[in-house]
Amino acid sequence: MKSLIILALPVMLVAGSAAPAKITHHPANLKWMDGPSSLPSGAQMAVVSGDPGKKGMFTLQLKLPADYAVPAHHHPTDEHVSVVSGKIGYGMSDKLDRHAAKSLAPGNRVTMKAGMNHWVFTTAPATIQVSGMGPFEIVYANKADDPREAK
Repeated sequence: MKSLIILALPVMLVAGSAAPAKITHHPANLKWMDGPSSLPSGAQMAVVSGDPGKKGMFTLQLKLPADYAVPAHHHPTDEHVSVVSGKIGYGMSDKLDRHAAKSLAPGNRVTMKAGMNHWVFTTAPATIQVSGMGPFEIVYANKADDPREAK
C-alpha cells in the first residue's frame, strides 16, 4: 500500500501543476473601448463582468484622462466606485464643486446611493472600477450637462 501511494504521488503532483484557469478580469485581458455616450468624451471603458446594459450585476472599469469631469448626476440603483489607480475627487450635490470635494486614492471605495446626485473629476489620469445592478443609467441633474443632448 505504501508503494502505491509513493508511485501515485508524482502523478498527483503533475496533475496539480496544470496551468491555472485564465483570469478574465486581469488588466491585460480587458477589452478597452471608448466610454459610453452618457459620459463626457475622453473616458475609456472595459467590461469586467456582466452587462451594464442589461438587468443584473455588472462590473466595469473606466480610464479617466487628466482634467476630466462628470457633472452632477444620479443613477436608479446604487453605484459602487473604487479607485484602481490615480486619484479622483467626488462629492454629493446638485453641482460639481471642486472646493468641497473629497478624494479617493487607490484601494478607496465609495457608494453613491440610488437617486443621490453626485459628481467626479480628475486632475491626473485615473482608473476606477464601477459595479452595481444594471441596466446602468445616468440621469444628469442639469439636462444641459448630458453629452447625449449635444448630439
